[in-house]
Amino acid sequence: MRSLLVASNGTSSKSMPPIISCQGIALAFGSRTAKQQVLSDLSLDVQSSQIVSLLGPSGCGKSTLLRIVAGLIEPDAGEIIVDGELVSRNMPRTSREKLSFVFQEPALLPWRTVWQNVMLPCQLRGEHRKRETRDFVEHLLGLVGLQKSDWRKSPSQLSGGMKMRASIARAMSTRPAILLLDEPFAALDDMLRSKLNDLLLAIASEQRCTMLFVTHNISEAIYLSHSIAIMSQGRIAERMEVPFNFPREAGLRSTSTFAAYYGQVSASLSRGNS
Repeated sequence: MRSLLVASNGTSSKSMPPIISCQGIALAFGSRTAKQQVLSDLSLDVQSSQIVSLLGPSGCGKSTLLRIVAGLIEPDAGEIIVDGELVSRNMPRTSREKLSFVFQEPALLPWRTVWQNVMLPCQLRGEHRKRETRDFVEHLLGLVGLQKSDWRKSPSQLSGGMKMRASIARAMSTRPAILLLDEPFAALDDMLRSKLNDLLLAIASEQRCTMLFVTHNISEAIYLSHSIAIMSQGRIAERMEVPFNFPREAGLRSTSTFAAYYGQVSASLSRGNS
């Protein structure tokens, strides 16, 4: 039986500069007289082609950090470097296009078909008429498990899982180097969540993109990730490497080694948020 533990190799991507580097990030919400500190002196590096999960309870700053990485929120202090460039409101469009975001809600435009929703980012870039672009979008729609009969449907005709599949395909349509995901499967049942976890792993393997994934689900974080960043009170309390080989197999979740590691992550989460 093949070992589930990660085998050591001679070289490590950690010797390369991180594709995402968060250094000393701080952010508070509210007025001068009633400020709430959301992030405080937070630092985190993510290597290229890695999947890193931000794990922690609601309100610990996971989603806020993701939005700062995306350039949607400006921190009070610290800096974000993405692929060697400082994230700021004034960064060029070509730099912003290295990132794509999948929100908790699919946010599909109700007046556009699945095809039109997925093609929208390409249309905004003026690339929607290119044969190469159309072929790639067709490939993505197949990769996420949407049949050709689904492509002409409106969002109102789709199930929750199908909407999220379309949302992921739309996010990948511009071939981003980095995919940011904010609890995209939180509203789905466990069986569907597991299927979409496998979908994300298939996309990551084929497209070689880096993923920063927000979740409060321990099992999901372990199954998807190369490493897990435990968040507590606006900081990274602990960084844990996930000791399982890729590609991940569905049966991994039912193994004793998975259960044992689940216990370690759970204990770390409890320590950091006690």
